[in-house]
Order: sequence, then structure tokens, then C-alpha cells
Amino acid sequence: MRFLTSLVAAAFFAGALAVSGPARAEGKLNIYNWFDYLPQELIDKFSKEHGVEVTMDTYDSNEALLARLKAGVTGYDVGVPGDYMVAILIKEGLLEKVQPNKLENYKHIDPKFVDVYFDKGREYSVPYQWGTTGFMVDTAIYGGDIDTLKVIFEAPAELSGKINMLKDVNDVINMGLRYLGHPRCNSNPEQLKEVNALLQGAKKHWLSFNSDGAKEVLVSGDAAAGMIWNGFGMRAREEKATLKYSYPKEGMTAWMDNIVVFKGAQNVENAKKFMNFMMEPENAAALTNFARYTAGVMGTEPFLDDALKTAYEVNPPEGVSMEFVEPCEDEVIRFYDRIWTNLLK
Repeated sequence: MRFLTSLVAAAFFAGALAVSGPARAEGKLNIYNWFDYLPQELIDKFSKEHGVEVTMDTYDSNEALLARLKAGVTGYDVGVPGDYMVAILIKEGLLEKVQPNKLENYKHIDPKFVDVYFDKGREYSVPYQWGTTGFMVDTAIYGGDIDTLKVIFEAPAELSGKINMLKDVNDVINMGLRYLGHPRCNSNPEQLKEVNALLQGAKKHWLSFNSDGAKEVLVSGDAAAGMIWNGFGMRAREEKATLKYSYPKEGMTAWMDNIVVFKGAQNVENAKKFMNFMMEPENAAALTNFARYTAGVMGTEPFLDDALKTAYEVNPPEGVSMEFVEPCEDEVIRFYDRIWTNLLK
């Protein structure tokens, strides 16, 4: 995901590519993706097969993606939002209804990811990768039980001041709600006060809020524990063997990132080619081998690295509670934003 991240690049997209008009395919595709999430080899392969010049810019949260689109920044063709954000973008009228369910490789989608809550029948999106949001601990520093959110919210002395949190309002607040045993998408004032107090009390034990560098701070040793997505976690552990991914008894968030086409995209036909390309099992496997998550299409197994077949991070133990969290109502979002703003002060 980290190929073109400068403000200069963003300004280029906003200005040079903001001309509206009919969709066309002129050998270009402008992707807006998560950081460090698409290998250059796949970009090169797609470019060569279809004669398309690919440019990519990156973001670090679903909310950052939404804010940019709502601010009117244009020039991007394809994005990779998470499941709940796809639902929000559809509701806001920010996606093209490109009917990827009519593409040749749509047949490869795993049936359980067809009638998903955020895009029934896949009129707007196709799977990219899916996984979980948890945390890791350096077991060389802390040898206690890590399969509990208590590690994050009541940090043991060995980890105090050494915990990195994702800079993601929903993931952090949902983690707090789970620890307290409260439901997600919560508008209960008393329970939200409890969450706010929990986060404020835990913050003194936290080192930073960093999504882009969630892996790097663990591998470098700057952090001894930290929130992380499971694929990033596998990559971190492959660089530093003492890191271990947690499956907290209180549960965790599952998510699915998806390829979509933005409203007003200038290269819709190339965007659909990219969707079809990424549903090809060999290409989906190449993405999985790089990102270390799990593809939402069938037939990838012959192309996967052996390490993925047994990796702890992508093969959760029996009985682990994982949930997809649907979009919350506007009132809840406003409550969460206040808690989040207060937390980042």
C-alpha cells in the first residue's frame, strides 16, 4: 500500500485528474488503497496484460478514505474499503454500480462472501482480502497470558508505556466495548462513559497511535505490544520470532476489504478489468502471499506459500469469537467521534 503517499501526489490527483466526463479506458488506472497492501509484481503483471498504466495513492483508515471522498477529492478509479465502509459509500452514493457479478471471474468468489450484508449479490464490490484485528505481544518481554484484552486496558508493568494502538476509532472503541462486555454500535450514555473512562485510564500505558507503522514498531522493539491486523502480524512475526498474535477471550473484529469503483471514475472499464484480474485465483493467491491475510475467492490453495497453511495468525484456534461489525447510526458515530477526539488530545 505504500507507493505514492505525498501531499504532492494527492494534489496531483485532486487537480489534474478531477475533470468529469464519461467513463473511458485510455490505458490508465488510479488506485486508492491501504498502505503496503499490493505488491509491485501484481501491479506490473496487470499493467502488462492489459496495457494499463497504474498509479496508486494510499490511506491509513476507512474514515480517511471517506473524508477525502466527501471533501470532493476526485481522480481515483478504484478503492479498497472495509466491509462496513462499503455499506456507507453505497448509502452516500459514492460508488459506481458496475455489477462485477457479471464479470468472467466472479465464479471464483467463495459463496459465503456473495450475499454479504454490505453488498447483497455483489453489485458494487468484489473481495480483496479478509482477516481479523487483534494485537501482538513480544513474548521475550512479557511471558504472561496474552489472550485477553486486559493486556491492552490494564497493562502489566512489563508492557506499560510500550503499547502501540491503531489509529482507528472503530477498532479501538470496539475493543473497549468488548472488554467491558458491552454491545457494539452502542448509544447507551452510561456505557459510553465507561468506555471513555477505560480508554482515558489505559492511555497512560500506551506509547502511540500508529497504523502505518504498526508492524515496524513491533519488529524494531520500539513497542513491546500493539494492535495489528493478523496479516501484518504474520509478517511481523516472520521478522521477529518472539512476537505472538493474541486471540482474546473477549472476542475480536473480523473484516473484509473489497475492491470498488468510485462514483465518477474516469477509467471504469479498466477498473472492471482490475476487479476481474484480482478474482483470478493465481492473482488472489499472489496478493495473499504478500499481504498474509486470506483471499475471498476459491482455488488459491495450489498457489499459496506453505507458511500460510499453518500460520497461527491466519488459522485461529477453535472457538475464537470473531464478528463483522456493521455500520453504526449517525448518533453513535457522533458519540464515538467525541470519545476519539478526547482520547487523542
